Amino acid sequence: MMAIAALWIGVLLLAGGFALDRTLVRLVEDNFDEQLEYVQTALITSAEIDSFGDVQLYRSLGDQRFLEPNSGVYWQITGEGHQPFPSRSLWDRSLEVEGGYVDDEPHFYDSDQFEGEPLRMVERTVILPDSDTRWTFAVASARDELDFQISRIRSILFWSFAVLGIGLLAMAMLQSWYGLSPLRRVRNAIQAMRNEGANRITEPLPLEVEPLVDEINALLAHTEQQAEEARMHAGNLAHALKTPLTVLTNAATARDPKLSDLVCRETKTMQRHVEHHLARARAVGRRASGHSRAEVWPSAESVLRAVTRIYENTRFDLDGNRQAVVSIERQDLDEILGNLIENAAKYGGGSVFVTIDADREAQDCIIWIEDDGTGIPQNERTRIFDRGARLDTGKPGTGLGLAIVRDVAEIYGGSVELDTSEDLGGLLVKLTLPRSAQ
Repeated sequence: MMAIAALWIGVLLLAGGFALDRTLVRLVEDNFDEQLEYVQTALITSAEIDSFGDVQLYRSLGDQRFLEPNSGVYWQITGEGHQPFPSRSLWDRSLEVEGGYVDDEPHFYDSDQFEGEPLRMVERTVILPDSDTRWTFAVASARDELDFQISRIRSILFWSFAVLGIGLLAMAMLQSWYGLSPLRRVRNAIQAMRNEGANRITEPLPLEVEPLVDEINALLAHTEQQAEEARMHAGNLAHALKTPLTVLTNAATARDPKLSDLVCRETKTMQRHVEHHLARARAVGRRASGHSRAEVWPSAESVLRAVTRIYENTRFDLDGNRQAVVSIERQDLDEILGNLIENAAKYGGGSVFVTIDADREAQDCIIWIEDDGTGIPQNERTRIFDRGARLDTGKPGTGLGLAIVRDVAEIYGGSVELDTSEDLGGLLVKLTLPRSAQ
C-alpha cells in the first residue's frame, strides 16, 4: 500500500509540477516578450525618414540603458540598401537579424550571436511613410534576468513539491500504519491465543475488524466441533470394536472349536460398525467441503428404480414438488432415501408412498415415506435409532439403517421422526432437510 501510494504521489506531483512549470515559465517569458514588444512599438512610433531617405528617430527612447555601451538591451533598424541604424548600447557591434518577414507581426526568438551573452530578440518589418523600403526593427535583451527568474521559479517549485511529496508520503505511510494496526492486533491476539492455549479471541478490538474476528471465532468453533466429532467417532468405533475383538481373542486363546463361526459372526458385527462410522465421516467431510445442493426428485426416482428391482411385488407411488432442492450432498441424500424406502418396502405390506415437499411454504423441505406394514410401537420409536437395534429379526439386516439416516440427517441440520400413517396404517417417516437457497 505504501509503495503504491508513493508511486501514485510521485506520478501526480511530477505531472502537476511539469504543468505548473510550463505555465509559470510561459507567463514569465510572455511578460518579458511584452516588454520587448513595448520598446519595439515605441521605437517604430519614434522613427521617420529624413531628406536623404534614411531612417532616424525624432525622439529618443526613455530607457537610458540604450545609451550605455554593452548594457544588455539593444535596438537596431535595418533596411535593404541602407546602413544599419543601431542603438549606442551596441557600440561597435551590430545585431544579426533573421529578416524575411512580410506579415508585419512581431517575431520572437533566442539568439547566441554575442559570445557569453544569450539574447532574446523581437523583429518586425514595417514600411514607414515617405519610404518604399521595408525596415526591420529589432530589439534585443540579454536573457540573464529572464533565465534567473525561470531558475528561481523552478527552484521554488522543486523544493515546494519535494516538501509536499515528503509530507504526503509521510501521511500515507502513517495512515497505512495506523489503518493496519487493527490487523496487527488481531495477529497478536491469535499468537497469544496459540501460546496461552485459548480457543477464542476475546480481546476487545476496533469495529473495523470485528467481522473478521467473528469469522475467525466461527472458524475456530467449527474446527473444534469437527475435532470433537472426530474424537467422538474414534471413541465410539473403538468401543464398538472392543467387545468383538475381546470375544475373538478369548476364543482363540481357549482354542474354541467354533472359532470359525465365531470369527464370521464377530467380523460381520465389526464390519457393520465400521460402515456406520464411515457413513458419518463421509457426511461430515462433505458438509465441510462447501455449500451442498441436491435435487430431491431425481434422487428419489433413482432410489425407487433400484428398490423396485428387489421388491417387484411392492407398489411405489412418488408425488410432490419436482423442483425441491435441499442443502445436502446427492450421495448422502441417496443413502438416506435408500435406507428409508428399502425399510418401507421390506417391512411394509406391499405399498409405499413417497411425498416430497408437501408444504412448499415451510422453511425446510419435508419428505414423507409411508408404508402399509405393522408400524413401530410408540415406546420403541426412540430405541429403533440405536445402532444394531432391530424389531423384526426374521428378516435380513444389520440394524444400522435408521441410525445412519438419523446421524447423516442431523449432520446437515435435518431430523427424522416416526409416526403412524393415516392413509396406509403403517409406519410414517417424516424426513426434514434444510432447503437450499440456491
